[in-house]
Amino acid sequence: MKIAVAGTGYVGLSLATLLSQNNEVIALDVIPEKVEKINQRISPIRDKEIEDFFKTKNLNLKATLDYKEAFEGAKFIIISTPTNYDDEKNHFDTSSVEDVIQKLISMNIDTTMVVKSTIPVGFIKSMKEKYNIDNIMFSPEFLREGRALYDNLYPSRIIVGEKSERAKEFANLLKSASLKDDVEIKFMDSTEAEAVKLFANTYLALRVAYFNELDTYAEIKGLNTKDIIEGVCLDPRIGSHYNNPSFGYGGYCLPKDTKQLLANYDNVPQNLIRAIVRSNRTRKKHITEMIMRKNPETVGIYRLTMKSGSDNFRASAIQEIIERLKLEGVDVIIYEPTLKADEFNKCKIISDFEEFAKKSDVILANRFEDALKDVKDKVYTRDLYSRD
Repeated sequence: MKIAVAGTGYVGLSLATLLSQNNEVIALDVIPEKVEKINQRISPIRDKEIEDFFKTKNLNLKATLDYKEAFEGAKFIIISTPTNYDDEKNHFDTSSVEDVIQKLISMNIDTTMVVKSTIPVGFIKSMKEKYNIDNIMFSPEFLREGRALYDNLYPSRIIVGEKSERAKEFANLLKSASLKDDVEIKFMDSTEAEAVKLFANTYLALRVAYFNELDTYAEIKGLNTKDIIEGVCLDPRIGSHYNNPSFGYGGYCLPKDTKQLLANYDNVPQNLIRAIVRSNRTRKKHITEMIMRKNPETVGIYRLTMKSGSDNFRASAIQEIIERLKLEGVDVIIYEPTLKADEFNKCKIISDFEEFAKKSDVILANRFEDALKDVKDKVYTRDLYSRD
């Protein structure tokens, strides 16, 4: 079977890699460097399993800049283009998804579009009405950055937003390519599937925000955060997962998905969803205030990435803290080995760690790593477990 994948971020590239084990897969992107890397079997994103598959597996995978080459003859076309949240318009910018839909309509080919990009509740229904089409459905993804292919190989669940034979065929494609024997598969209408994605990620954000607020309380009151968290998490109904304090939730999904869900709550009673969004801002404000109590002249930022094992800077919590520190008149320098530049957001990047540590009065580390052990007295972190 020929399958096309539009967009080669974490979602698209992991799916293209997964499905190209047993199918012909053409991956479409608009960035020539990414296309070239994929064709040379160099992963353009940091993901251990994708890198391993590129080295060891005989994948029937090709990348292209030509959408007609990608889409012609494809049984399924997976749309996994980015949908950033537009704070001014108060909803996802779905123009990249709609652009793919328009291209497919212009080609007039017999295919089924499967949207994997995160979209507002009701988007698929609106596209069907707007373009008078029926060959489109939504299937949410549940992937971690840096472990995207692993999470496709061992999926927590497969959800397809349609109750049809083609939905079953697509679900079986994903299941047959996975390494997990008993995968829960659930079919529902696309609007409910869209809601599942946003509510799942907002719950995760809620959990992050909860333990961050617990940590804020303990820090201000001079209490032992770790003892409190471990005592709370011994309750099996709560559990010890997703409980490590941080500077705030960030990354591709949680910040934008919580805001989109809040926007979808327009004219619906709620208090909790808005509080989750506000809590993340409050946490970053608190972290900044705790740094300023140390009266630093220069603050060093150890890594811009949202979490270890990721090369994603987008919406990382540290970026808002950087802006707050700059407004306080603090000089901010950055150590980020994955970034080949002299500056980031008008902050100097220092590639030599020893020089970076020497110039920093305080070093901010969202996640503590072994490299910081010798300068531990300078480090400010809320990381308790050296894990995400």
